[in-house]
Amino acid sequence: MQIQKSKPRARISTVLRGAALLTDPLLNKGTCFSLEERKRLGLEGLLPDRISSEEEQLSRVYENISRESDPLEKYIALIGLQDRNEHLFYKLLMEHTEEFLPIIYTPVVGQAAQQFSHIFRRARGVWITPDHRGRIGEILGNSPTDDVRLIVVTDNERILGLGDQGAGGMSIPIGKLALYTLAAGVHPRRTLPVSLDVGTNNEALLNDPLYLGWRHPRLRGKEYDDLVDEFVQVVKNQYPKALLQWEDFKKVNAMKLLDRYRKAVLSFNDDIQGTAAVALAGILAGVRATDRGLLEHRVVIVGAGAAGMGIARQVGDAFKRQGLAAGDLPTRIAVLDSQGLLTQDRQYRPGEEYKQRVSWPVEVLAAHGLAGPESIGLEQLISAFQPSVLIGTSGQPGAFTKSIVEAMAAHVDRPLIFPFSNPTSKSEATPIDLIRWTQGRALVATGSPFPPVVHERRKLRIGQGNNVFIFPGVGLGALVSGTPEITDSMFTVAAETLAAQVTDSDLRAGALYPSVTRLREISRRIAVAVVHESARRGLTVAGTDESIQRKVSAAMWEPHYPEIAAESTQNTE
Repeated sequence: MQIQKSKPRARISTVLRGAALLTDPLLNKGTCFSLEERKRLGLEGLLPDRISSEEEQLSRVYENISRESDPLEKYIALIGLQDRNEHLFYKLLMEHTEEFLPIIYTPVVGQAAQQFSHIFRRARGVWITPDHRGRIGEILGNSPTDDVRLIVVTDNERILGLGDQGAGGMSIPIGKLALYTLAAGVHPRRTLPVSLDVGTNNEALLNDPLYLGWRHPRLRGKEYDDLVDEFVQVVKNQYPKALLQWEDFKKVNAMKLLDRYRKAVLSFNDDIQGTAAVALAGILAGVRATDRGLLEHRVVIVGAGAAGMGIARQVGDAFKRQGLAAGDLPTRIAVLDSQGLLTQDRQYRPGEEYKQRVSWPVEVLAAHGLAGPESIGLEQLISAFQPSVLIGTSGQPGAFTKSIVEAMAAHVDRPLIFPFSNPTSKSEATPIDLIRWTQGRALVATGSPFPPVVHERRKLRIGQGNNVFIFPGVGLGALVSGTPEITDSMFTVAAETLAAQVTDSDLRAGALYPSVTRLREISRRIAVAVVHESARRGLTVAGTDESIQRKVSAAMWEPHYPEIAAESTQNTE
């Protein structure tokens, strides 16, 4: 894989002049405007005399943001920078990815969603409410961006592990699109965050006099379905080259919308597919640190929401690619919800029929001595099934207790334990406890960032199974390839590519994921793999590896100031 070289500085022209130019975050260069630019663009006297270099600007904003001690205040400062100067915002993130990634996304973005109506500064993106029915095309047309290539949309009902956050859920699409630009170089001018603000059942929000959302109970049923369908059809017609990413929908809606629209419009659900791929990558990396092949491992997933079901499906696909028959999947994968193990003799609520796909048949229960009318809990299942991989997507802090972990560690030398729920407060266990309870033998990955753990004088780095390792590269690869569909196999190759980037040094340090400082490199590799997979499946025309690498690298925007020229207002048609 060739490493991308810096691109030549771009030259662009604009009709904006003076103060208006300084309010455009993608044109504003602040004190970096040269003397010549200041003269021709009507900026003389509007900026301090000293012309700064990009490095000086970067040092100044880093100093200012570092002065904030509260993480939410850092978030507010970073978003303020994004609203003023996007080149500088992304340059700062690229220089300090490890420090600021937890601020602009999990876990701090969860706080931002909860406090959205109280920290609101400047609008970004498009809000669509039920009052816009029949006019969604007009509403989307009000967006300042015509050539939209990437849309992240949420209906705000399942924000991280925090539940219904109403209009505050817009923080998630804004954050995800920032990660697309940071990790995969998707041009910010071609992105659009969208909130389907269909109300909220969060009484605290409805009773908050400062709440900014559509102040009604959450829309349900046919009216909800019709609104979403109108939105999808408008996206398909107005932005035919765009990728639509579903984000933080309630599990029933998430599964339904993914299956309904995945072939109708280029789309995927990151909560289902992105989380699944990053979990699979952690398993594949962890397998290298054990003495057993993938087919010798057994996986228990605690949580049957969108993330848990997605992981079950993706891991099942990996097992099948290794030669396991589809009918034998229950011998390798078990999923539990709040009622216990999913079994085929259970009665599921309407809308939860998808759980049948991963439910254990009665004969498998009997083979493990678990047949009976009682629901089967996690500790009972651990003792009978003896899994080597335990993944949590339940949002229940403390779900992985000492007795459960010790029971697991009693029959496997290097258990893989992934408390994936986020934000941090929702984690099923803390890494320090997991490592202590297993005498340092567990290979741990988390959904939120955790500090290293010192065990017996050995410092263990805790890898974060952050979806940012997956979705930007998949999205970029889909856009570059021109594929009409994003397949599950594209997420499988993304997981395999990510796992391959975990070095032996990473594994020795206890980490199942690479450092986020390699984010751009990894996203580029995943994008190339997705383009190859699209061609392999016959969805697009194949190219040489060299040509694909060039095409992917050329599509990645870099945050370097362009030279700006004045354009005559008479030539704007």
